[in-house]
Amino acid sequence: MAEGEPTTEHSDSDSVQSVDFTAAGVREGFVAGFPVAVGVAGYGVVFGVVARRAGLSVAEAGLMSATVLAGAAQLVAVELWADPIPVVAVVATTALVNLRYVLMGAALRPWLQQLTVPRAYTSVFFFADENWALSIGTLRSGSHNGAFLFGSGVVLWLLWIVSTVVGATAGDLVGDPATYGLDFVATALFLTLAAGFWEGKESLRPWVVAATAALAVHAVVPGEWYILAGALAGAATEVVTYDD
Repeated sequence: MAEGEPTTEHSDSDSVQSVDFTAAGVREGFVAGFPVAVGVAGYGVVFGVVARRAGLSVAEAGLMSATVLAGAAQLVAVELWADPIPVVAVVATTALVNLRYVLMGAALRPWLQQLTVPRAYTSVFFFADENWALSIGTLRSGSHNGAFLFGSGVVLWLLWIVSTVVGATAGDLVGDPATYGLDFVATALFLTLAAGFWEGKESLRPWVVAATAALAVHAVVPGEWYILAGALAGAATEVVTYDD
């Protein structure tokens, strides 16, 4: 297959456009993802501060951000940090928090399966909630840029590491992140990205069901199960009502 040539033989349906993977596509994703990455960086500073106070060194905090790239899971992990490290609790809890990525990855499958295995799996390594939202919106709009996820993920990854190191290094100067509203950055960013998925009143039903399920489970079940419950409830509602 020629470099950058789109493939279509594995598409799930004829309604899914072919995609290619090019350097220009990576640049497009990088540029589009930069503003979002700047917002995420505020959350990265918070993680750096919390990680340092939990006893991690600057290098350890930076390494965690470089290899995990999942803010919620990382914060949960450092909250459980102790000496000795409760490995089973940390692994189990972070795995639960990140189960939503199974559903998110499945949503990208019609496009990613057209790429070579190294390109597809490298792109998946660099995806987080924020650039997933950008990528799924771009691809659903008809873009043929199969490198968008990778490009937007790389810039997110870079700024996430840098901001973590800044937070871990200058934590004493930053003080309480809540003073500057940094603890609300991720929430505000998620709400902004979610607005891009609004398609009118038909979007309201799965959103309400997902929110209701998440709140209900959070009220009665300890841990992070509410994340998965909300995701599954919203997805199930969309499947059931798809033809309505």
